[in-house]
Amino acid sequence: MIPLKSEKDLEMMRKSGKILARTMRKLQESIKPGVSTLEIDSLAEDLISKENATPAFKGYKGFPASVCTSINEEIVHGIPSDRKLLEGDMISLDLGVNYQGYYSDAAITLGIGKMKPGAKKMIEAAKKALALGIKEARVNNYLSDISYAIQNYVEKQGFSVVRQFVGHGIGRQLHEEPEIPNFGRPHQGPVLKNGMVLAIEPMVNMGTWETEILDNGWTAVTKDRLVSAHFEHTVAITEKGPEILTN
Repeated sequence: MIPLKSEKDLEMMRKSGKILARTMRKLQESIKPGVSTLEIDSLAEDLISKENATPAFKGYKGFPASVCTSINEEIVHGIPSDRKLLEGDMISLDLGVNYQGYYSDAAITLGIGKMKPGAKKMIEAAKKALALGIKEARVNNYLSDISYAIQNYVEKQGFSVVRQFVGHGIGRQLHEEPEIPNFGRPHQGPVLKNGMVLAIEPMVNMGTWETEILDNGWTAVTKDRLVSAHFEHTVAITEKGPEILTN
């Protein structure tokens, strides 16, 4: 059963989402060559703490950091380290916030300095795919309408969508039902209802959709080691249409 949120739940999730959005904007301002991913992680934890909230990822199933920092061929769950960003790198920031027991989750991919045209196009395709997926998050649509919109657009742009990792419901838990694949046929699965909240998160690869997990047990990379992009918003399904809580 997919949890439905009350108006009180939604209001608290809006507050959590606003904290996350403010934090993400400040993190983006810090992204430049020479900055280490550990510095980004420290800044994220400090910013969230100042909002009287906590990082949702730190300690979750043993994850050691507050923000996932995935560079170039890393798709998701990159662990912050002393590694410094270089001109031409891509970095995906995936961040969650827990505010008084209510969760929000978002991700963005940024290019560092001058990007190769193909990489820039892929980032834009992933961002657009998220917008198209969100557009389908409407009452009486099917869950897989979101999935199909994402896959259909991404593949028409010449890229692939990751299948091993998916979006999810969110609320009083970081991960709730349902899982939301970024691929599939339309008009399948649960019917979307007012009060559902979903974390929609396309992960888009330059080459193959296949993935591998590094020896650290966390970081997923593309099997062919070509670059990857990741975008995510927490979205409430309402009678008025999709409401992005992490803007």
